[in-house]
Amino acid sequence: VQLQASGGGLVQPGGSLRLSCAASGFTMDDWCMGWFRRAPGMEREGVASITRDGTTSYTDAVKGRATISRDNAKNTVYLEMSSLKPEDTAVYYCAAGYYYCSALGDWWGQGTLVTVSS
Repeated sequence: VQLQASGGGLVQPGGSLRLSCAASGFTMDDWCMGWFRRAPGMEREGVASITRDGTTSYTDAVKGRATISRDNAKNTVYLEMSSLKPEDTAVYYCAAGYYYCSALGDWWGQGTLVTVSS
């Protein structure tokens, strides 16, 4: 099983990006998928999740600025973020949880670094 995250990089404040997480070794259909992040010196926090049927949830810090989506045919989950702020700087991890989002963390990706700076 592998979750391969990509799409991170250096972005200017106010900019946008799209993170991708390609799953392999399992079929995503029966899994809740989510994104977490760990900022320097901070605990890991949940950013967004999407259930098997497409219901989404976001942490307050990104509501209105983030959209999580999934393409089961491509076995890939995405996180689009806009109006990026320096405090969004973090390593972003995707995660999978079997059947329920309470199980997020069954599998973890390796992380992709997002740096928001001018």
